Amino acid sequence: MSFLEPSTLPLSFLSLIILSLFSIQQPSSASTQLLVPSALKVGLILDLNSLVGRIALTSIRIAVDDFYAAHPYSSTRLDLLVRDSNDVVTAASAAMELLTKHEVQAILGPQTSIESAFVAELGSKAHRPIVAFSATNPSVSHSYSPYFLRTAANDATQTAAIAALVSAYGWRRVVPVYEDTKYGSALVPYLVDALDSVGAAVPYRSAIPASASDDYVSAALYRLATQQTRVFIVHMRPDLAARLFARARDAGMMSAGYVWIITDGLTTLLGCDIDAATVAESMQGVLGLAPFVPKSARVNEFKRKWRRRFSEENPAADVPAAAATSNYALWAYDAAWAVAAAAERLGPVGPAYVGAGTGPTDIANLRVSSTGPELLKLLEETEFDGLGGKFRLVEGELNVTAFRVVNVIGESAREIGFWTPQHGLSRRLNRRGEGLAGVIWPGESTVEPKGWDRPTSGAVLRIAVPRPADPAYHRFRNVETDAATNRTTAGGFVIDVFEAAVRQLPYALRFEYVPADVGLYNTLVQQVANGSYDAAVADITITANRSHLVDFTLPYMASGVSMVVAVCDEQSNNFWVFIKPLKEDLWLVSAAFFVFTGVIVWSLEHRINDEFGGPPLNQLGTVFYFSLSTLVFTHKENMVSNLSKFVVVIWIFVVLILQSSYTASLTSMLTVRRLKPAFESFDDLKNSGKHVGYLQKSFVKEVLLNEGFDESRLVPFMSPQQYEEALLNGSVAAVVHETPYLKLVFLKKYCSNYTMVGQLTKTGGFGFAFPKGSPLVSDLSRAILNITESNEVSEIQRKWFSDESTCPSQDNSLSSNQLGFQSFAGLFLVTGTTSLCAFLLHLASFLYKNRYKLRNIASQNSFMPTLRLTAKLFDDKDLSAHTFKRARPKDESIKAEKRDTNGSSCEPNSASPLSMSNYTFEEARRTPSVEPASPIVLEIEPASPIVYEIEPTNPRIQ
Repeated sequence: MSFLEPSTLPLSFLSLIILSLFSIQQPSSASTQLLVPSALKVGLILDLNSLVGRIALTSIRIAVDDFYAAHPYSSTRLDLLVRDSNDVVTAASAAMELLTKHEVQAILGPQTSIESAFVAELGSKAHRPIVAFSATNPSVSHSYSPYFLRTAANDATQTAAIAALVSAYGWRRVVPVYEDTKYGSALVPYLVDALDSVGAAVPYRSAIPASASDDYVSAALYRLATQQTRVFIVHMRPDLAARLFARARDAGMMSAGYVWIITDGLTTLLGCDIDAATVAESMQGVLGLAPFVPKSARVNEFKRKWRRRFSEENPAADVPAAAATSNYALWAYDAAWAVAAAAERLGPVGPAYVGAGTGPTDIANLRVSSTGPELLKLLEETEFDGLGGKFRLVEGELNVTAFRVVNVIGESAREIGFWTPQHGLSRRLNRRGEGLAGVIWPGESTVEPKGWDRPTSGAVLRIAVPRPADPAYHRFRNVETDAATNRTTAGGFVIDVFEAAVRQLPYALRFEYVPADVGLYNTLVQQVANGSYDAAVADITITANRSHLVDFTLPYMASGVSMVVAVCDEQSNNFWVFIKPLKEDLWLVSAAFFVFTGVIVWSLEHRINDEFGGPPLNQLGTVFYFSLSTLVFTHKENMVSNLSKFVVVIWIFVVLILQSSYTASLTSMLTVRRLKPAFESFDDLKNSGKHVGYLQKSFVKEVLLNEGFDESRLVPFMSPQQYEEALLNGSVAAVVHETPYLKLVFLKKYCSNYTMVGQLTKTGGFGFAFPKGSPLVSDLSRAILNITESNEVSEIQRKWFSDESTCPSQDNSLSSNQLGFQSFAGLFLVTGTTSLCAFLLHLASFLYKNRYKLRNIASQNSFMPTLRLTAKLFDDKDLSAHTFKRARPKDESIKAEKRDTNGSSCEPNSASPLSMSNYTFEEARRTPSVEPASPIVLEIEPASPIVYEIEPTNPRIQ
C-alpha cells in the first residue's frame, strides 16, 4: 500500500447518511469512538539548539500534517512528544522518560550517532523501534541493535564512491583527516578497506579532537604539509571542519597541488551549518559527495512550505537557503511519514505491555511492548516515493543507490557527476564511461593534481647494495664511498633499473645507498628481515626460502640455472654424409613424387608414343628411368602429349629447386666448421662422474646437491676468469651458474670455445627485497611492469651489456642445415595438383572417345572381365592419334578412313590387321560364356599387323 498520495476511505455518500442516522438513533460511546482516531505516542529526541535539530523538527511536523491531510480517515494519529538533548546523558534521560513514563511506541531520533547507540539498546530492550534520520555512523546499526532503523545514508556506503574518485585520478596515497571521536574514527576502517580495493594506500592518518584549539589544528596541518601525500579526506562535524579549512587556507594548503575531499556529512550541510562565507573564503576547489536526491515538484512545494513554517517557529533565526532541501530535512520528513504509515497499518493499540522487571534500576524494569515487533516489521516493509527518493529499508537501513559528486565553487557546490555501484563515476546519472565534468582545484587550478610532493621531513630509506665479489660483475651493480666526502654512490644495471622504477612511483621516495659487506645473499636477506636495512637492491634471486623472510618485488630480469661446457669440432666426414642435407620426410616424399610423376607421364604417353610402349617390363623400366633421369636433366624420351609436356615442365622446375637446395646444404656441411657441446644435458654431466664448477657462496651448490651431484665433485670459483682456466685445463667438465651471469658476463668474453647448454631449474628471477608487509613492494612491482612493457629495461640492458647476443658465429655453426618437407610443401602441392589434373583430363578424354566400346564391353561381361578388357583397351595404342597417322601409307590411311566411315561404330572390323582388340571383341560375341582369359591370350599377337602397317623406311617408328 502506498502512503504517498492523498486518499479517502471508500465510503459512499449513502453510507455516510446511514452512519449519521445510526449515530442519532443509537447514541453511544462506541459509535463515537469509531470517528475519533486513536493516538499513537511517538517520542522525538532532538538538539533544538542546533540548526540540524530545528530543521528536522520543522520537517517532521510538516510530514505528519501532510500525511493526515492525505489520509483524513486514518484510524490512528501520531502524538509527537518532543524532547531536547545535546549530549548522550540528556538523550538517554529523555529516552527513559519517554519509554517508562509516557510509554511511547517508537522514538524518532536521537540526532547524533553517539546518542543513538545508547538509545538503540534501550529500544531493543523495550521492543520499541528507534528510527534515526541523522545518525549516519556505521558503529550503530540494525545488525547490532535489532530495533534500530536508519532512514539516512550509512556513512560506510560512501566509501566505495570515494575510492572510485581516488582511483579515477590515479592517486595512490590518501590521508584521512577526521574528528577524534566515535563519529569520526568509526568510518576509517571502512574507508581504508575501500581504498585498498583500488590499490590506494593510507600511509598515515590525522585525528583531531573535537575540542582542539586553533593552534592544535594548525600544528596538525603543518605535520601533513611536511609529508609527501597531498590528497586528504575530511570527515568531521561542521564546526570543526570550518576551523580546519580556515587554518589550511592560512597555511597555504588550499593552493594548487592539494586535493581535499569531504564526506557527505559535510557536503549536505554546505551553506547550512557551514555558512556561505566560510565556503567562499576557505573551501574553494574542494570535492564532496552526497546522496543523490531527485528533483521534483513535490520537493519544490515542500521547500516553499518548509521556509514559511520554519520562519513561524523560529522568528529570530536567519533561514539558510539550502536548509530546506538538505538531506537531513528530507530524511526527517520521510522518516515521520514512514512511522505514520506503519502506525496506520498497525491500527489502534491499547495498553499492550508486558509487566516490568524486578531489577534495581529503571533500565532493568523497562516494560516490553507486545506490539513493538509488529510495528518494527511494518516499518521494515514500508515502501513509498519519498522526498529523498525511493524509501525502502534494506536490513534496517535506507537503500542509497547513487551519490552526487560536487565541486565547491564560490558560495555553493557545482554538480560535476554521479556515482552508482552499477556504472561507477559518470557525468550523467546511470551512464557509463563519460567521466566527470571539469574540476576547478584548490588555487583555482585546472591542472589535475598528481597527489604528492617531495616531503620536507620524514625518514630516509636505507637501501643496502652489496659490493661485487669480482670486477667482472661491476656491470651488474657496484657501490663506492668517497673517502673525502663520505658520500656513497651506486651504479650498474641493477641500480639503473631500481631508479627507473622509483621514477614511476606516484610519490617521492627518499632513500640512500648503504654498502653491504656480506658474502652470502641469504645473509643480506636476513638483515633486511630483521630491520638492519630498509631494503636490498641487488641481483638477488627470488627463491622460496628467501620469500619466507622478506617480500620481493616482481622480477625485473628472468633467471635460471644453466651450465657452460666446452665445444669440440665435429668435421663432416661421415660415410653417409650425402644423405644428411635432407631430412627423412623430404627423402620419402621426393622419392614418392619421382615415381608418381613417372607414372603420370607414362599414362599420358603410352597410347600415342612408342617410346613408352613395348613389353610390361620395358614400360616399367621406362617409367623409373624417365622419372629418375629428370634429376640430372638427362631424360631422352620425347613428349607427344601437351598434357605430359606441361607436367614435365612443372616437375623439372621442382627438381631444379630441390637439386639446388641439396647442393647448397651439402656444401655447407662439408665446408663449414661444426661445433658440438661436450655434454648435451645435465643428466649426461651427472653420469660422467667429472668435476663441476660453481660460484662460491651461491645457492647453486644447494641446487646441484638436490639434483643428485656428489659434493666431492663440486669445485667453487670466484670469477669468470677462473671458470675459463678450469675449463681450459680440464679440471672441471662444466660450470653451473645462473643464466644471466653466464650469458652476459662469461660468454660475452669466452664465447668462441664454450657454449651454454640446458637449464637445470628455473628460478623466480632477480628482484628487490623489502621487509614483510612493506607497501613499497606493490608500488615498485607496478613500476617494474611499466618500465618492462615500455622496453626501458631493455635499453638499460643494452647500455651496460651492449648487444644481448653472446656469440653469433658460434650460434650459426650450431644450427641445423637439414632441409625438411615443410620447406617444400608448396612446390610438391603445385606439381602434384598439376599432374593429377592432367591425368584426369586425359582419362576423361579416353572415356569419351571409347564410350561405345566401353558400353559394349560392360553390357556383355561381368565385372571382372569388364575390368580386364577396359584395362586392356587403355593399354592398347591409340591408332587415331596423329603420331600413328603420319606413320601409315597414304592408301592405307584412306582405306582405314573409309572403313571407319562405313563401318558401324559398334561392330569391329575383322579385316583390319592393325586392330589389337578386334579379335577380342569378335571372340567375346561368339563365345560369351568362355572365361575371359582365353581371348586375352589370343589377343597378344598384335606385333605382326603393326609391323606391316608401319613404313619400314621410318627409323623413328622402327
